Amino acid sequence: MRNRVWVLMAVVMGFLAWDCYPFAVKDTTPKMTKEELRPLMGDPNVVIIDVRLNDEWKNSESKIKGAAREDPEKTIRDWADKYPKDKTFVFY
Repeated sequence: MRNRVWVLMAVVMGFLAWDCYPFAVKDTTPKMTKEELRPLMGDPNVVIIDVRLNDEWKNSESKIKGAAREDPEKTIRDWADKYPKDKTFVFY
């Protein structure tokens, strides 16, 4: 599972570097189950970012505690500088 995290990190860092919209290639983006994410929660090296559309996020009763909230309609460049580049990022 640790390899999947590193692959996910590499993919995300690639997106940050290229300033691509992360969902444009969602079919090739590595997936993670909630069971795989659970042991990573609370890890200071993992940043979980909720990128659901505003209405979906506002109306949801399910939110991951400690997850950062970012507007997916903005470009990554608008908010990427808020996060350290040496972390593993999980977007949901």
